[in-house]
Amino acid sequence: MSRNSLFQSAILALVIVVGSATAFAAVGVGVAVSFGPPALPVYVQPPCPVPGYLWVPGYWAWDPSFDDYYWVPGTWVEPPQVGFLWTPGYWAWNGGGFIFNAGYWGPTVGFYGGINYGFGYFGTGYVGGRWDHDRFYYNRAVTNVNVTNIHNVYNNTTVINRSNVSRVSYNGGHGGISARPTAQQEAAAHERHLGPVAAQEQHVQQARNDQQLRASVNHGKPPIAATEKPAAFHGSGVVAARQAGAPYHPPAQRAATEANRNQPGARKETAQQQQATQRQQAEQRQQATQKQEAAQREQATQKQEAAQRQQAAEREQATQKQEAAQRQQAAERQQAEQRQQAEKHAAQPQSKPPAPTHAKNLPPHQMPPPNTGNAKQDQQYQKEQQQLSAQQQKEHQQLAQQQQREHQQAQQQHYNQQRMQQMEQQHAQQTQQMEARHAEQMQQMQQREAPSMAHNQPKHPPK
Repeated sequence: MSRNSLFQSAILALVIVVGSATAFAAVGVGVAVSFGPPALPVYVQPPCPVPGYLWVPGYWAWDPSFDDYYWVPGTWVEPPQVGFLWTPGYWAWNGGGFIFNAGYWGPTVGFYGGINYGFGYFGTGYVGGRWDHDRFYYNRAVTNVNVTNIHNVYNNTTVINRSNVSRVSYNGGHGGISARPTAQQEAAAHERHLGPVAAQEQHVQQARNDQQLRASVNHGKPPIAATEKPAAFHGSGVVAARQAGAPYHPPAQRAATEANRNQPGARKETAQQQQATQRQQAEQRQQATQKQEAAQREQATQKQEAAQRQQAAEREQATQKQEAAQRQQAAERQQAEQRQQAEKHAAQPQSKPPAPTHAKNLPPHQMPPPNTGNAKQDQQYQKEQQQLSAQQQKEHQQLAQQQQREHQQAQQQHYNQQRMQQMEQQHAQQTQQMEARHAEQMQQMQQREAPSMAHNQPKHPPK
């Protein structure tokens, strides 16, 4: 990846951060400095004062009013929301000077130039702690935590960076760190970000106003290297630097620059440059504000749509429950009606079975065997009975086949209910007429047999 692309990624990360004009101007964002900042001083991290506070490492900022770097002490800061981590700012060479890329809060730690700020910020990511739901757990191996007051701790010594011990405070340029952002770090730069909180802005402003924090005064060894809380530059929570990270030698031409600044033309040029820088900063802040407002509107729209979907789902669920209750009530009413009809039917006297309506449902006719007392005549009568029974059975079958064909024809032609009822009535009439005829035939045969049976009965003598 080229230095230009690195610079573009850094500017993109800067634009999406929303900060006050004072904070940006105090750090020196948008100002190209011809020489790099001093090395990072050696200091001890003060203990975390409150559970949930996160470490923001110290760094060198630029004050264009004095053409001098000044040290912004490291401090513990309450994050703007749960789950957010701090990505430190860093200086990077863009080919014409050193540009400061502001830090930001976000769900993922992005690229911060590969600078080893220490205390978990060893050049890539952050290993000084992690979020677990709504609680932040501190890694005691790289973070100063008093376990008497803070109990959300763990110990992981494998994350300590023992190879990158450089105290160089800038990326690129002569002697700078050569790290480049990874694809994951570039993706993190496009996530939703928040700029420094108000406490951080006040912290930066107070550092800018403290003359002893200027590099030209402390020569890379600031007397206030870190604080327990933002803008708390006095008291027991203040930690001084043990030593400078490296000897600080600002460029020789810087003194000439200081003298030339008093010339009328130089003052006019400097004022124009400052105005151009301020306009650029104002445009960047406006773009950042617009993007944040658009993101907030999008988030509000998504919340509204989610609420509408939730309401629709609740209405649908209520409708389904109501329909289920109605179906249950209808089923209970139907069961009650069926029980009532069954009880009513059971209370009524049993009627005779209905007359058959189809020939196929007719049972074979049974006739009592003849008993005239004359075996030869009984044999003749039985033969006649069998012939009559066979003839009647044949008529049963013929009528049943005829009715079956008519049923099939009705199905093929899709008879309506009225035609079906007419056909069924006709079948019932045919069946009943045939049964009446058969009954008459059987009665006539029995009547023919009766005289013979009476004639052959034994006669009793008169008394």
